[in-house]
Amino acid sequence: MQEKDMVSDVLSTTKSSITNYATAITECANAQLRGTLQQLRNEAEQFQYQLFQIAEQKGYYTPAPTANQQDVQSVKNGLSGGGPNIMK
Repeated sequence: MQEKDMVSDVLSTTKSSITNYATAITECANAQLRGTLQQLRNEAEQFQYQLFQIAEQKGYYTPAPTANQQDVQSVKNGLSGGGPNIMK
């Protein structure tokens, strides 16, 4: 297995773990367990970002192009005022 494939696999697995932590956190009633899961998720996010940076430097991963400011503002506006408000 090539290094690029191994890095890709670890990135994919880590992203999946982060998603699973987030799901467990939202369903956890025990405050101590919830805190532990949040800490594990945060550590996984940090690890994922470090590995992402390595993959990007080595040319294994090319991120999407940076969005222009108008597109970013449009998305913000849509998220803050355009969707349903479940807190009503």
